[in-house]
Amino acid sequence: MNITRMGSSAVVALVAGGLVAAFITSGTVLSLLTQAVIYAVFAMGVGLLLRQNGMVSFGHALFFGVSGYSMGIILELGLMPAELAIAVTLLGITVLAFVVGLVIVRVPGVAFSMLTLAIGQMAFLTASRARGLTGGADGMNINWPQSLLGLSQSQLHQPAVLFMVCWTVLVLVTLALALLLRSRFGSVTEAVRDNEERARFIGVRTLLPRAAIYALSALVTSLGGVLSALNTGFVSPESLHWSVSGVALMMVVVGGYKALWGPALGAIVYFLFKDVLGDYANHWMAIFGVALITVIVFSPTGIAGALSRIFKRTPRAASRLPPLSPSAVGGRTQRPGEAGSVGALASPVPVSPVLGGAKRNG
Repeated sequence: MNITRMGSSAVVALVAGGLVAAFITSGTVLSLLTQAVIYAVFAMGVGLLLRQNGMVSFGHALFFGVSGYSMGIILELGLMPAELAIAVTLLGITVLAFVVGLVIVRVPGVAFSMLTLAIGQMAFLTASRARGLTGGADGMNINWPQSLLGLSQSQLHQPAVLFMVCWTVLVLVTLALALLLRSRFGSVTEAVRDNEERARFIGVRTLLPRAAIYALSALVTSLGGVLSALNTGFVSPESLHWSVSGVALMMVVVGGYKALWGPALGAIVYFLFKDVLGDYANHWMAIFGVALITVIVFSPTGIAGALSRIFKRTPRAASRLPPLSPSAVGGRTQRPGEAGSVGALASPVPVSPVLGGAKRNG
């Protein structure tokens, strides 16, 4: 997908969001959609780490919750305007995640997941017990100013307006990540993910790209945390618990992590599933678990992968023709490379732009 098409898709998505906000008059439905979009941003951060680094994190709720606590503490102390506090919070979490990432991305596989889980739970226990700073288990209210981004609180907290703010952030984040991953940085991180030893052999420093992806995923996740704090005006230690990371990971699996927009789709499906089944079944999570297993077994690439296969263009008529025989190209066997020979018609082996080697299937 080229840049022009990406920009057009972003515009179409923004228009679609505007139509949703205009035609849905129920404040309850819009509030549900707003919450789904916020968690879509969160899930995109988790999915980005899995997509580019091949790593599963059970501790990304750390960034989701800390961003809310950071906003609450800064605004309570009156250290700076809210807009600047948002920028400082996001920047601070990104730098902290990069420094932590320089250490923990060296740990492979399940050990990395357990390490992120331990770090996240340490933050959860700290927030639960630091009553003087965070309010302890009771949480803390966030004192947003009367005006934010040029909008008064009464205007900003109208369901349609808040939905459009969150939807716009989601679209812009998706567009920015798509452009970034099309660059050389995206190619390098994919090369490191696929074969780190080979990437080192050709001179790529593998630690910095992996730590950068970890920091970038933390930035996206913390942005979701800021939106959640804006939506509820409240933050509690529960937002730091590992189960929140688990829910985000389920969204990634259901939506599909190979497509950049897959985690966002998974988040929306999760909340719609929760709202519809929650009215009819007390144990709706068990039903969702069955659906999750079904997706894993029959569509490992998630709903996004299934949709991509459904809407994929059918092969051209030429690709369905039988292979050429020697008699079909002049009645004799021709040497490879000769004009009209079968060898001349064969496609060359695609070469990786990063590693410089032939790509292998599988």
